[in-house]
Amino acid sequence: MTVFFIILAALAAAGMALYAHHRLTGGYGSGDSATETVPAEESAPEVCCGTHAICEKGLPPAKPVYFDDEELDRFAGRAADSYTSDETDEFRDVMLTLLPADVMPWTQSIEMRGILLPEQLRDELLMLISDPTPASAP
Repeated sequence: MTVFFIILAALAAAGMALYAHHRLTGGYGSGDSATETVPAEESAPEVCCGTHAICEKGLPPAKPVYFDDEELDRFAGRAADSYTSDETDEFRDVMLTLLPADVMPWTQSIEMRGILLPEQLRDELLMLISDPTPASAP
């Protein structure tokens, strides 16, 4: 009778070990099965903007981001060559106060808002994008 209980205990221990292994590895096999499911916490979008893959590829974000430049919205729909020098200076002031990492997202944001950058600033913008470190004064 004791042999029966020893065999039963050994089977129970083996069953619990297999169950624990199954739960920890997510199922049978090596994990490359087509029927494998992704846990909810891995497939859910992140709490932040959720467009990291888009931003990293240089594509515009899903919605415009404001860089303390709401006053530029009044220029939506204007032609790039129709700005006065004072209006161009408004754009320049915003552009030169941006962090180097914010230059490209700002450009994408104003584009999404229907605002064209003044033609006079396009070369300056290209310089900021190509060389994000500000020139130091001697």
